[in-house]
Amino acid sequence: MRIALAGAGAFGEKHLDGLKLIDGVEIVSIISRRAEQAAAVAAKYGARHSGTDLAEALARDDVDAVILCTPTQMHAAQAIACMEAGKHVQVEIPLADSWADSQAVLAKQQETGLVCMVGHTRRFNPSHQYVHNRIKAGEFNVQQMDVQTYFFRRQNMNAKGEPRSWTDHLLWHHAAHTVDLFAYQAGRIVKANVIEGPHHPELGIAMDMSIQLKAESGAICTLSLSFNNDGPLGTFFRYIGDTATYIARYDDLVDGRENPIDVSGVDVSMNGIELQDREFIAAIREGREPNASVAKVLDCYRVLGELEQQLGR
Repeated sequence: MRIALAGAGAFGEKHLDGLKLIDGVEIVSIISRRAEQAAAVAAKYGARHSGTDLAEALARDDVDAVILCTPTQMHAAQAIACMEAGKHVQVEIPLADSWADSQAVLAKQQETGLVCMVGHTRRFNPSHQYVHNRIKAGEFNVQQMDVQTYFFRRQNMNAKGEPRSWTDHLLWHHAAHTVDLFAYQAGRIVKANVIEGPHHPELGIAMDMSIQLKAESGAICTLSLSFNNDGPLGTFFRYIGDTATYIARYDDLVDGRENPIDVSGVDVSMNGIELQDREFIAAIREGREPNASVAKVLDCYRVLGELEQQLGR
């Protein structure tokens, strides 16, 4: 499986580290905004091609699939371009920053029949897989999820603290993780509400946001998001259910009393991003729809579009 990766920033390297662990995968091309960065990452991971134009990678006959870790605003158009070039594609979360663009990506996937997967990593984290497996077995039902997504970010910086060219977004990026996960664990979302705090004078985005969700099962979710939080960073998920309480921190899981739960046997790795990439590769090889396919996650973007309308945008 010959892979091109576009967007060689902090998250792009996480994918490259995961891909190194998958048998039969070759990194062929690295595309990034800066030629010197693309060349350096290509040298580090043994890719024979680097450049600044995605079209160069798409024109190569030694590229089977593309992983997009580019700015949010480029995701939909680039995913469509990949499929038009006959390449399978995994686009990092979010799929798009509008409901219309999300639907356009699905339409192209249905037209081409190629694998198009979205980077909804929470479906693959061993912590959330453990909970999902208990739900499927009828041993646990979500009554409420309480989620905190907190960062301290006053400038356009990536996860490595490096400057980046685009502005992140609490609704279309960070809320997408939880909106999809809640539906994945509790059922289709039938009600959603949002309020936001003041917009940053330079970044032009809301720095704080609160979202309420209700699933068709009756379960509810409260999601708090902030770029103003100068404290523990990341996302923390509390599952309150009929038989247990769980707290998930990315790949790790504890019960409601902070007793660790061993999730090492849930999957072949403890790294959610590696597991996400393994699913992408396996779906292509097996000719099947992957978990987190564009079709399976599309309803998340319907909800985000409804929330954006509530905000008057």
